[in-house]
Amino acid sequence: MTTGAAAARRWCHGPTFGYRHVGNREQQEERGGSGMEDQEPARPRPAAPAAATALARHVEVHRLAVVGRLPEIARAVGHRVCRVWLHTSRFVAVEAMATATLTLGPDASALYDRGWARSSTGRPWPALEDYQQALTMYQQAGNRGNEAATLNNIGHVYAGLGDRQQALGHYHQALPITREVGDRAGEAATLHNIGSVYNGLGDRQRALDQFHQALSIAREVGDRASEAITLNNIGHVYAGLGNWQRALDHYHQALPIRREVGDRAGEATTLNNIGHVYAGLGDQQRALDHYHQALPVTREVGDRAGEATTLNNIGGAYDALGDRQQALDHYHQALPIAREVGNRAGEAVTRFNIAMVHRADGDLDQAIRELERVVDLDRQVDHPDLEADTAVLEQLRRQRAEGQ
Repeated sequence: MTTGAAAARRWCHGPTFGYRHVGNREQQEERGGSGMEDQEPARPRPAAPAAATALARHVEVHRLAVVGRLPEIARAVGHRVCRVWLHTSRFVAVEAMATATLTLGPDASALYDRGWARSSTGRPWPALEDYQQALTMYQQAGNRGNEAATLNNIGHVYAGLGDRQQALGHYHQALPITREVGDRAGEAATLHNIGSVYNGLGDRQRALDQFHQALSIAREVGDRASEAITLNNIGHVYAGLGNWQRALDHYHQALPIRREVGDRAGEATTLNNIGHVYAGLGDQQRALDHYHQALPVTREVGDRAGEATTLNNIGGAYDALGDRQQALDHYHQALPIAREVGNRAGEAVTRFNIAMVHRADGDLDQAIRELERVVDLDRQVDHPDLEADTAVLEQLRRQRAEGQ
């Protein structure tokens, strides 16, 4: 029998539901998003050879600027490179570059980028420190747009920590600022984030109210990318309610818009979400069909975190079909990617899934070894599942002792 903790960690789905990382004002042209799902700036298509060469030059220019102690050049070029890397899950590289920039003195954009990277790799407290410093600098400079973006991302970190009241408090600080500066996209992003918190609190009607406000704004300003995000998020609420048909309706509205605007990463997310619905309906084969459509897209856009998530979902579907070897194969493909991008929370999810397969096979020793790693990772990132995962570990230890 699968325990409650196991059920909670079995799937990765998505990112299907979450909070919108909001790009700062320098990043507005790339806003769009990948979720309810986190609504962070849309990931670009893979760089053409010329663009890749230009990026490599920028990396070298940044290195030389740091060595030569040229802060203005290092900050401008570093932020441009970090913006691209954030969208392709190169979080470790972003942290290294932003840290190098900060050796030349405080810089709000570098702190903001590093905070985003640290948040994305499961280190909420260092991320909060960076965001708080960036927030102070933006406030001192009177940069209201970036202040609102940073408040949103601080809220995102608190939401990830399970502190929904702190998250709501920061989102509610950000909302009037987005309206004050006329940032309709930022307003919609903040409404998304508020809706995500209400959904997490189980108040799905208030969540839907927020999302429908965001949907109206997206349609008003002709922002098709945000419209797709919102439709996706509304679908996720209905999936949480068990209303699979309405969930599918909204996902199927979102999917062609994703393709229309060229949001390949968002397309993969929605395909994952459709797969999740079919999995919920017990149709694992149709779930697999959609996951297998999503996987090459994540690879095409260089979304390593999304690739790991999709591999986990494929593994979960095979597990549900009773094909444990295929499940393990896919989990083991996901594991090094989670480690490569520095996502310790994602690594914990994958190792938990591996542990559950070993438990189902009766290999308690291997399951316990994996769960010990899971609990250690949970402690490192202050994961809200730490207590539940520890309880599963202790249960398996008792089972092993009783069987000896």
